[in-house]
Amino acid sequence: MPALPITDLPGCCTPPEPLPPLAGELGALALRQCRFDPAQVSFERDALRLGVLPPDNIRRAVAKRQAEYLAGRLCAREALRQLGGTAAVPGHRTTDRGPAWPSGWVGAITHSHGWAAAAVGKAGDYLGLGLDVETLLEPDKAQRLAEQILTPTERERLQPLDDRQQAFAITLAFSAKESLFKALHPQVGQMFFFQDAEILAMDPGGSFDLRLLIKLSPRWSAGTALRGHFRLDEEDRLLTLVAPRH
Repeated sequence: MPALPITDLPGCCTPPEPLPPLAGELGALALRQCRFDPAQVSFERDALRLGVLPPDNIRRAVAKRQAEYLAGRLCAREALRQLGGTAAVPGHRTTDRGPAWPSGWVGAITHSHGWAAAAVGKAGDYLGLGLDVETLLEPDKAQRLAEQILTPTERERLQPLDDRQQAFAITLAFSAKESLFKALHPQVGQMFFFQDAEILAMDPGGSFDLRLLIKLSPRWSAGTALRGHFRLDEEDRLLTLVAPRH
């Protein structure tokens, strides 16, 4: 794909690049990543370049939040361009201000510490997508958060692990459940929380299984199991993806 013309690129963002798939079976997804610098935000100009009409809460936000918004929408636009040939920018759901994807598409956006990414797939292939990135928690902080993130069963499984292994497992559970929420919430239209799902197993090769503990809809009942994927990159970013198929 040719490089973006300068008039099409927000000044706070680098040109989006491909993000390698998290698993071979996810090759049908389009994933894009970019970096952003809040110090370079000129919001009205950047939004115009991107071709987006931001909601009022983003217009009033600090530069960091504006840059995250622009970078995430930029990655989403380029992922949609890759799969569909049309450079559409996701709108906004009125219920929770999350991205509203064009008809026929599903997707997810994530960002952290000057980096953003988006994943997009065809709605005929995927029920939803959830993408999340987290920086690995330090052991002390992970332990402070464990009770909020993990179910009692998940906490029991931590006992044989050393401090670093526990911190990784807690970070993974946090990110996996965030991705699960992003994938399912647009379908079920109701809130659910960390204690409403649990990790069943984790493969160090890059996959995990998790299970719903409550009923969210007739399609998503208690006990439903899903497979997710993760990757820890060279900058210690932990990326998770949940992509339930039809």
